[in-house]
Amino acid sequence: MIQILSGIQSTASALTAERTRLDVIAENIANAQTTRGPDGRPYQRRVVVFETVLQQASDRFGTASAPAAVRVARIQTDPRPPLLVYRPGHPDADAQGMVALPNINVHEEMADLIAASRAFEANLAVVKNARAMALQTLAIGKR
Repeated sequence: MIQILSGIQSTASALTAERTRLDVIAENIANAQTTRGPDGRPYQRRVVVFETVLQQASDRFGTASAPAAVRVARIQTDPRPPLLVYRPGHPDADAQGMVALPNINVHEEMADLIAASRAFEANLAVVKNARAMALQTLAIGKR
């Protein structure tokens, strides 16, 4: 039973990390045309970087196990420069009529969104299966 619970803890951490990734991707898509942020510059794409954390635990027999957890190490900005587009009537256009737009490819973001969504769904399926196994284990004990 302990192993099932530690597996759920690992999966729960992955669910939290993927939720953060989904939020950041949604923010990127929402700001794909933002030419001026609070700092006066175009929005910069953000990317979530994960890391694996090994948690030391010992069971009742004294053997150490190390379930892995996933967490967000950092959210970093994409170093790519902004795209310059000729839009002379735009309020943020420079003297030559060029507007700096965020270097965000919406198609790339959508592909990342689908991958993050699938990873979230897979981790959720693990939680559901672990719950079903725990219930079956409890049912065996009642017989």
